[in-house]
Amino acid sequence: MPDRPPAGTHLLAPAQVAELLSITVDEVVALVHEGRLRGMRVGSPARWRVEEDSVEAYLEDQAEEARRIALWRQSNAASFPELWGRAAPARD
Repeated sequence: MPDRPPAGTHLLAPAQVAELLSITVDEVVALVHEGRLRGMRVGSPARWRVEEDSVEAYLEDQAEEARRIALWRQSNAASFPELWGRAAPARD
């Protein structure tokens, strides 16, 4: 994590990110430590700041993950033999 943001980068305070994502500030900092959000400590005293672009990318990743989970659930729901029109095997 660099000490200085790249030129033109818009930084957000963890509280702003927490509000956007409906999570706690501690969870925002944890996402930075996990590498899921790009952030850095800037200023004196050093305070966390999160790159706005990384928040947008994180939201896009979350939306894609939700889409994939929904498709997986749909495919599982459509996998029942009753939906295929096959009769259950006869029991002797």
